Amino acid sequence: MVPMLSTLKQLVGDVDGAWAAAISGLDGLLVESYSATDIDLSLLAAEHAGMLRGASQAYSETLSGGQPRELYIRAERLSVFLHPIGQNFFLLLALSGRSNLGQARLYGRDAAQRLEAEL
Repeated sequence: MVPMLSTLKQLVGDVDGAWAAAISGLDGLLVESYSATDIDLSLLAAEHAGMLRGASQAYSETLSGGQPRELYIRAERLSVFLHPIGQNFFLLLALSGRSNLGQARLYGRDAAQRLEAEL
């Protein structure tokens, strides 16, 4: 098995415009992270855990749409792709404005499947 950190580093390297990747619990606590910058990903993971929990509740309970399979949030200076891993974790991929969303989705889904075996 490939260690989680190696998978995260490879994901950041494979996706154009990616600068960080992390595995977090839905409680907002980091399990593992990698950043090509000196930015602490703890706050990013905690904030997005809340967003994913809210989206999950809205889609599954209020809208009867089932559990979200992925979530993409794009702001003026930051974009984040989230992919759930099992019931309690998610993959976070931080992207620049010139990122490739198609690559993020493709490689993110593959990485999430590999990481699920590690958790």
